Amino acid sequence: MAKSDSFTSHFVELRARLLHSLIFIFVMFVFSYIFAEEIYNFLVEPYAKAVKNDQISRRLIFTALHETFITYLKVAFFAAIFVGSPVLLIQIYKFIAPGLYKNEKKAILPYLISTPLLFLLGGLLVYYLVMPLAIKFFLSFETLGSNSTLPIQLEAKVNEYLSLIMRLIFAFGISFQLPILLNLLARVGVVNSDYLKARRRYVIVIIFALAAILTPPDPITQVGLAIPLLLLYELSIFTVKFIEKKNEKEANLEDA
Repeated sequence: MAKSDSFTSHFVELRARLLHSLIFIFVMFVFSYIFAEEIYNFLVEPYAKAVKNDQISRRLIFTALHETFITYLKVAFFAAIFVGSPVLLIQIYKFIAPGLYKNEKKAILPYLISTPLLFLLGGLLVYYLVMPLAIKFFLSFETLGSNSTLPIQLEAKVNEYLSLIMRLIFAFGISFQLPILLNLLARVGVVNSDYLKARRRYVIVIIFALAAILTPPDPITQVGLAIPLLLLYELSIFTVKFIEKKNEKEANLEDA
């Protein structure tokens, strides 16, 4: 087979796999929109629990006629991407797998599994820990008011709240891919465990700066992202060291 024919066949296969992934994501989008209200209630649950025992009657408001409709579209798109991403990763793996050796397939498989798991872990951290703490922090700025001052009370907008929690879930999920990135760089020889250890102090600064960019300007969410990333960085050093020892052992066996 000519090189041009081989390239064309690979391109057609890649296009077909990407098309299948997009079709699946679109189907999940339609399905998610049907259940958008249920997904919405799930995402609002951290706010509802955080204000459950408040004496003030709480509600979420919308100020534009189309705001709730657009919010439901965002929720459906968010859910479709969240569910469809693993399918996209599997399709990409199936595309590149025939060109890999058996040991290379075994090396990639853990990354294929850990990528969505780490993303899910980041999302769960936002949902169950960061958002409830952040909500309590923001509500602490409310005041009851007096005869001479007006009360300050939160009237959260539906669109703004859901945009915040969805943005945080994606920010944490993507940031939690740090071990995957560092381990891949270690496998291709760009970094090693000694390099990661020596750059630790710089990485701490970078992580806190990244947390400040990706999260709202409050200490709860920033620290909530920075500390797990620092722990994941330390875990990455350990796993990279493990890979180095494994490669060294295999090299010694080959030499013997």
